[in-house]
Amino acid sequence: FTVVKCRTCGLMRTNPRPTPETISFYYPDDYGPYRGTRVGSVTLSDDVLPAWKRLAQRIFSFNTQCLPILPPGRMLEIGCASGSFLHLMAREGWEVEGLEFSEKAAQSARALGYIVHIGSLEKAPEPAKPYDMVVGWMVLEHLHNPVLALQKLHRWTKAGAWLVISVPNAGALEFRIFRDSWYALQLPTHQYHYTPRTLKMMLEKGGWKVERIFHQRVLSNLIVSLGYVLQDKQRMPWIAKTLTNFPKCAGRKHLFLYPLAYLLAAIGQTGRMTVWARRIQ
Repeated sequence: FTVVKCRTCGLMRTNPRPTPETISFYYPDDYGPYRGTRVGSVTLSDDVLPAWKRLAQRIFSFNTQCLPILPPGRMLEIGCASGSFLHLMAREGWEVEGLEFSEKAAQSARALGYIVHIGSLEKAPEPAKPYDMVVGWMVLEHLHNPVLALQKLHRWTKAGAWLVISVPNAGALEFRIFRDSWYALQLPTHQYHYTPRTLKMMLEKGGWKVERIFHQRVLSNLIVSLGYVLQDKQRMPWIAKTLTNFPKCAGRKHLFLYPLAYLLAAIGQTGRMTVWARRIQ
């Protein structure tokens, strides 16, 4: 697989792309986000975590799953996986529903008592009532037709509704440095690769106006990408393995990296971003 770039608008996409009928091959039942969003995993059991882990989660989730301050209403999560974020928001008083491509992951979310449509956003049925907010964590880059999907979400929401999404930032310096070794490329499951400019363009075509962009304070992309470079060059195999496993076993190391992550985020140079957008009337 390669990545191609439009000479007119600058949008990048994977080429060739798996078809909607074949893409499921790349999402096995043990796909990481499906496992990591099960209720009872460390991502949700906040009340039983050590104090330092609770503090670390609050620090690093500030720009990851940050939301506008809103009274509880109706929320849809696209790509809800096994349901941990649905569960979290339900505990905050929201009426939640989900969309999930994986039947097994969706069944885990349904087992918690939540309404989850199994299948793609493009083929999902109209909701019974419109939503006040739609969220999607690292989902938009996976969609085959993001403009169509965004227009559909526009129809499903109330006037003034919010769309909150996170995507990899292909406009960051780390992408220009690592190129095809960049961890966040994740070909071919990532169909599109957004910069802040092309993401704004895509959202506007879908009926959404960007209000804020948060550059996430994480360095996982950079560290794993360095491990990939060492693997490709067949150098320092032990260090390469340690770096590529960083997201799974970082633990307290995130705290030591936070000052650098904070600085890079402040100048818009981390590899992930969270965007708040409002529904255009």
